[in-house]
Amino acid sequence: MPTVAVTDYSFPDLSLEEAVLKPAGVQLVSLKEKRPPSEIASLVRDADAVIAQFVPVTAEVINSMTKARAIVRYGIGYDNVDCAAASARGIPVCNVPDYCIDEVADHTLAFILAITRQVVPNALNVREGKWGLATPLGAMAALKHLTVGVVGFGRIGREVVSRLLSFKPRVLVFDPVVPADEIVRAGAVPAASFEELLQQSEIVSPHCPSNPRTKHLFNAAAFSKMKVGSIFINVGRGDLVDSSAITAALQSGHLAGAALDVFEPEPIPEDHPIRKMTNVILASHIASASPPAVKTLRETAARIALQAIRGEVLPNVVNGVGVSR
Repeated sequence: MPTVAVTDYSFPDLSLEEAVLKPAGVQLVSLKEKRPPSEIASLVRDADAVIAQFVPVTAEVINSMTKARAIVRYGIGYDNVDCAAASARGIPVCNVPDYCIDEVADHTLAFILAITRQVVPNALNVREGKWGLATPLGAMAALKHLTVGVVGFGRIGREVVSRLLSFKPRVLVFDPVVPADEIVRAGAVPAASFEELLQQSEIVSPHCPSNPRTKHLFNAAAFSKMKVGSIFINVGRGDLVDSSAITAALQSGHLAGAALDVFEPEPIPEDHPIRKMTNVILASHIASASPPAVKTLRETAARIALQAIRGEVLPNVVNGVGVSR
């Protein structure tokens, strides 16, 4: 009987995956929580396909696979999978790139509005029995008077721009692989460079993938180019940002605030100073969450694993290995 191994999952159970796989005669084996690489390697050794959520799928784990026809990531990002090691073994790595576009775009706008309208400190102020503005008047802003910089014009970036335009800010977009006229047709202004976007924006929100070129794209040098008093939003990937650099920029006041759904590392260490900053909104990597999105994610991952077992051409291959073995 073919087997699909799930390295880890945060769902209550795997009933949705089983509903896809069991009728096709595929057995499901899994580990619920994160385990050491040696245990993961043992789980996946004889699996015909592997589905992973958060655990690192390292070269050690991949090289233990004897039958795997695909590694499928529960999610859009796939930076926890050693794609080079998978490619060397001829194993396709697939993601699920379109399952939570609206959720993440909505969450981006929720963060932007919450921080420009100071929703959290004012709500806490009233809860503590106080009345009136909880922050200086200068912390309150209307988007109409601001420039918002969006880095990355893929599926999510486009939806963020579409939503932003309703609030009438100037929207700058930088994406080196998207033609300027395409950005103009969407109602935004193409930035000539990453530096130009940083220098002209009061709010910056990245929506680009995590890869060697974008890792720590937002470092000390990048934050120094942003306007004093600007705001940084991140609902993408934690490693787009140098954690020490953003912490220093917030502590110095160069950044007036931030709203972060992702961080490096996750969970954020309990003693990390960013946890105690009153000008920072933090969430625990939940921007993609909604019942329809999670259902789509899980069923799609299971279907891709089943396609791999059947030897079909796979969708969403991210490491250049075209067809499963």
